[in-house]
Amino acid sequence: MLRLASTLYSIIGTSLAGSLVIAALVTGYDTAVPIIVAAAVGAVLGLPVSYFVARAITQNIK
Repeated sequence: MLRLASTLYSIIGTSLAGSLVIAALVTGYDTAVPIIVAAAVGAVLGLPVSYFVARAITQNIK
């Protein structure tokens, strides 16, 4: 399951980080620090999300 979660993280983590960066830019935070923070928060949030998605996928297969 770790292999599946790491593969999913490459998609989910970048999607969340990109979405949060866009949200930061749309709300007017256009300096480096808020953009980096938004990307970091998205990358960190991608970890549990990818784990739960991988767990849901593997439980439905069995």
